[in-house]
Amino acid sequence: MSANIAESVKKIVARHPHAGRDMLIPVLQEIQEEFGYLSRESVVEVGKQLNLPASKIYGVATFYNQFRFTPQGKFHIQICRGTACHVKGSLAVLEALKRELKVEAGETTKDGLFSLEVVACIGACGLAPVANIAGNFHANLTSQAIPGILKQYEKQAKA
Repeated sequence: MSANIAESVKKIVARHPHAGRDMLIPVLQEIQEEFGYLSRESVVEVGKQLNLPASKIYGVATFYNQFRFTPQGKFHIQICRGTACHVKGSLAVLEALKRELKVEAGETTKDGLFSLEVVACIGACGLAPVANIAGNFHANLTSQAIPGILKQYEKQAKA
């Protein structure tokens, strides 16, 4: 285990005196905020610090959609699957993203450039279907537009 991860987890847990199972979610949130995701090492260290089995920690963390177990890509893609986006074709856009990136929702591309997340609603229903890519909204998406949009981000990464 990385000494850096262990030390960081200890510091986070120390900010919650007498922490136990009741503080597990806030501790996991802080770890994810610091590292971008929950690594196996960080979960094991939380277990040591809170005297909880790693299986229990994984059980809690996998229950909530907010926790990630892999690092996000440089360009994190959130594709909206809310009602308006669904009606206007976001499923086809999602399938195009998965096909082009060769990942499933919740995964990161092998080169670490893109990660893909399905969200229930982005709150931009009038722009449906919509995706947020690294903080940039892409509105009225079509599956045909996806390859060109991804190429723009690939170029940006090389610049």
